[in-house]
Amino acid sequence: MEVLAQNIANADTPNYKARDIDFRSVLAEAGTLSTSMKTTNARHLPDGEMPGADGMRYRMPFNTAMDGNTVEMSVEQAQYGKAAAEYQATLSFLENRISSARKALRGD
Repeated sequence: MEVLAQNIANADTPNYKARDIDFRSVLAEAGTLSTSMKTTNARHLPDGEMPGADGMRYRMPFNTAMDGNTVEMSVEQAQYGKAAAEYQATLSFLENRISSARKALRGD
């Protein structure tokens, strides 16, 4: 949600590139052994695809802007709403699990 908020905050910044995190590729990479290509220079990207170890990627825009900014407010707002709903669902699930454990400990 922080990355999406940064994208929204920089919607009017010239040449700002919208970023996102690809959780699936980060989890997949974390669960596999390192079979990446060998690099000949410390500044080479490990697989030619991942810009950083944190899973950050640049989002490809549907429409190009004249100032080089790739933030599209409708996309960012939709992604933020989706992330907020998923976060709320996770909190509700955890709250229900904790509530069940409390009831069991109290003998209700």
